[in-house]
This record gives sequence, C-alpha cells and structure tokens, in this order.
Amino acid sequence: MKEIDPILVYKKMVCTTHSIQEVIKQLISQYQINHNEFLVLELLYQEGEQPIQKVGKKVFIASSSITYVIDKLEKNGYIQRIPCKEDRRVMYAKITELGTKMMEELYPQYQEKLNMIFADCQEKEMNELAHMLTKVEQNAF
Repeated sequence: MKEIDPILVYKKMVCTTHSIQEVIKQLISQYQINHNEFLVLELLYQEGEQPIQKVGKKVFIASSSITYVIDKLEKNGYIQRIPCKEDRRVMYAKITELGTKMMEELYPQYQEKLNMIFADCQEKEMNELAHMLTKVEQNAF
C-alpha cells in the first residue's frame, strides 16, 4: 500500500475548507454580513448570549478582531451588549430580535447549502470524516 503524504492531505483539507467557505460567503453576502459576523451570529443564535471574550475563542476570531466584529453587528442592530451583573469587567453579546429574524431566514439556506455540499457522502462516511478530523485537531494542539 502506498504511503500517504500528510502534506498532500493537509493541502486537500485547506482547499476543501476554502471551497466550502467561498460558497457560504456567497450566500451570506446577500445579507450584507461577512463570514466572521455570520460565525458570531450563528453562535449566538444557536447557543444564546455569551461573554464577548469567549465568543472570539469559540468561533476562532482573534481577540484583536472580535471587538470590531461585535461593534459592527451591534451598529447594525443584530446583537446587543449586556453588562454582567456579577462582574463589571464582563460584557455579554446577545442576538437581538432583528438578528434572530435574519438568522431564521438565513440559517435554513445555510443548512441547505451544506447538505448539497455533503450530498454524496453517506452517514457512515460523515461520521468517519468527523472522527478523523477530531483526531487530527487533537494532535494539532
């Protein structure tokens, strides 16, 4: 059996990720938001309000950029900042009614795009891929 080169596998992962992100960027651009803004809105839509400092870590946005993303989403009325009652240093981000309304329209389209992208993959293959990617991710840290 021929040995697989991890560099080639890595390049394939990067190309695949880039291709998927481009499809998603095209979809969300119709809503005048960028990829990072979508990631934050998706997190808040799915999981509810979050401490702002944890939002960036959960969606892999650098701490130097998360304030800009939060500011822009807040300016557009999609999220609001809520001070923590127990610790004045902590600020929460919460999706607004306007943000929820947009995500209720956008999220099903997002799911449909991903379903189309993975349409040729069977459930077993998807589970195996997720398992393999988890192993690779764990080895990267």
